[in-house]
Amino acid sequence: MVGGGPREIYPRIRPILNEAKFRGLPEALLDLARIERFNLFIVLTFDSFLAKAIDQVRFDGEERTQELSYWPNRPDDLPCLVEELRQPVVYHLLGKLSAQANEYVVTDEDMLEFLQHMQQVERPGNLIDSLRENHLLFIGCSFSDWLARFFIRIVRRRRLSLGHPAIEALVNDVEHPENLVAFLTHFSPGTKIVSCPPGQFVALLLGRYREHASSRKTEKRVLEPRFRGMTEAEAGGVFLSYANEDYAAARRLRNSLDQNGIDVWFDETELKGGDDWDLVIRHRLRNCSYFLPVISASAMRDPERYFLREWNLAVERSKGFREGEPFIIPVVIDDTQPGAQGVPERFRNSQWTHLPGGEGNQSFTSRMRELVRNDQRKRKRS
Repeated sequence: MVGGGPREIYPRIRPILNEAKFRGLPEALLDLARIERFNLFIVLTFDSFLAKAIDQVRFDGEERTQELSYWPNRPDDLPCLVEELRQPVVYHLLGKLSAQANEYVVTDEDMLEFLQHMQQVERPGNLIDSLRENHLLFIGCSFSDWLARFFIRIVRRRRLSLGHPAIEALVNDVEHPENLVAFLTHFSPGTKIVSCPPGQFVALLLGRYREHASSRKTEKRVLEPRFRGMTEAEAGGVFLSYANEDYAAARRLRNSLDQNGIDVWFDETELKGGDDWDLVIRHRLRNCSYFLPVISASAMRDPERYFLREWNLAVERSKGFREGEPFIIPVVIDDTQPGAQGVPERFRNSQWTHLPGGEGNQSFTSRMRELVRNDQRKRKRS
């Protein structure tokens, strides 16, 4: 850069990206997004290309991937540990391109400040705990010798020579510094170094993943794969029941719960009725932890609707719960009152949550997350 100061770089970056004409997303990103076992991605770039790739291959372009970022003094954190995520998350470890502020690493000075602050400010607990306890795969990260050592040490939060049950794999097609290789060999033998072009490695990894997934399908039958939600072997989570007219609000509610790591069974089809469907409904209701009926004036208008069967089945199951034990948690999305005509008596006796338009709030999602976690603990003990 000739003339001017480092701060002049930032306002020039966004127009460049906006004006750039890209011919689709890189195939390596799409392949990485197709490995659905991966739900947490840590990226060192400030663009949203990986999030777009995930949305494209997993959600038909619907923006469902959550993007979070770290920046000194106000780092984002994961809503839960990685094992509990029910929605893919892309975490921008060196900041994210933002129209509001210059909060991403561009220069070496930015990197220096970033690393200095990582030692002083409060760290995102769920993120660090998730990285510390899981295997890590570094793909195409051209870390310098000391930066690689420093990052692995921060993540593991203990002396590398003490060992760790989880491993790290560094994948790159460039030669790693000899000093770094020697250091990891002696002090962190659990760290593997793979010399391979990143795109080729991801393609091979996707092939292995598909082979494994194919073999698993022959061992484990999945109930109604056209529906989102839990498999036959899984239990717990939330059953979300709604009238077709309230689909948009129900989807917003589902997304809010997803973002907080809560399993949600949510019918996105229009297939109602029939023996197969009834079996699925009964199975889900028998195994879910909580039943959330979405209540509205439009839902109460017609006394003969299929979703009312779900409500009646939920009421029947609730009779087996102790007094005061939460199971049915009505969510009203307009000004409908508990005494409205058509509302089941059992619903009236439950605590109602008012979420206009299905927009979840922190109080509700925190309560649901705590309820689901408590239920999971009970299931593990039993």
